[in-house]
Amino acid sequence: MTRPRPLRRAGVIACAAITFVVAGAACAGTEETAPAADYESYVALGDSFAAGPGIPPQTEGDPCGRSGSNYPTLVAAGLGIDNFVDASCGAATSLDFAMPQTTFRGGTVPPQYDSLRPDTELVTVGIGGNDIGLVQLALGCVNLSAPPEGASCAITNTTGGADRVDATIDAFAPTYTTVIDEIRRRSPEARIVLVGYPTGIRDGGCFPDQRIWPEDATYLQEKIDRLNTVMREQAEAADADYVDLRSSSRDHDVCAAPETRWMAGLQPAAGSIPLHPNAAGHRNAADQVLAALTDRS
Repeated sequence: MTRPRPLRRAGVIACAAITFVVAGAACAGTEETAPAADYESYVALGDSFAAGPGIPPQTEGDPCGRSGSNYPTLVAAGLGIDNFVDASCGAATSLDFAMPQTTFRGGTVPPQYDSLRPDTELVTVGIGGNDIGLVQLALGCVNLSAPPEGASCAITNTTGGADRVDATIDAFAPTYTTVIDEIRRRSPEARIVLVGYPTGIRDGGCFPDQRIWPEDATYLQEKIDRLNTVMREQAEAADADYVDLRSSSRDHDVCAAPETRWMAGLQPAAGSIPLHPNAAGHRNAADQVLAALTDRS
């Protein structure tokens, strides 16, 4: 029997009470605090920041690069949900929610919305980075040499007095409401949780360890923050939930020491792909989502 969806006011979810001290920390205790009985079915929608490509264990032949330890899987385990569908896929945009996606591995997968059912009770959504070209922006900020050699992405994207990235983000913002509305149409009883993007790089960066100039590191993170802000605003306006990953990951960006880093840097590393959360980052994301689901306000 489908349980009634609890009435909840949308808003920003505060940081989880449980934080990870070391990158290898387990999610101990989350099952005790999570309301496992409240949700019997769960669908995860999203891009590579949800799918976890490169993070073991990878499902052999999966065209989307989904990890068996990505945050949707950890959330499902923490809630004790057996009726779980992970529809997230690497390189997905919001268009791939409604249309088949040709994946970065060459396969084709159905529209992510097709995984939703009338009795789905929980839906998490992590999307927007590919729609606004976030990874391409980051790669455009890379400089192998110190100034004055090279070019600043902050200057390049604001030439003429207008910030082209801001304009792209602002134009994309209403898509979040469109996504929420479509989920509600297909799964009217579902609690909808939009999951933000974690901290990518600290203010001023750490050049030359990560080869992004200080002013460009600040600019890049400002764009991630802007995307998170419009996601939160759209979620609030549509009476959906928003989970903040920025605060909890602030000291675990690409500039952090390897043992405390939750975001992979520019150089390839085992168990991750560049400029994406690693396994510890997904554990943190799961912790934040599970904490959000205990909220009854």
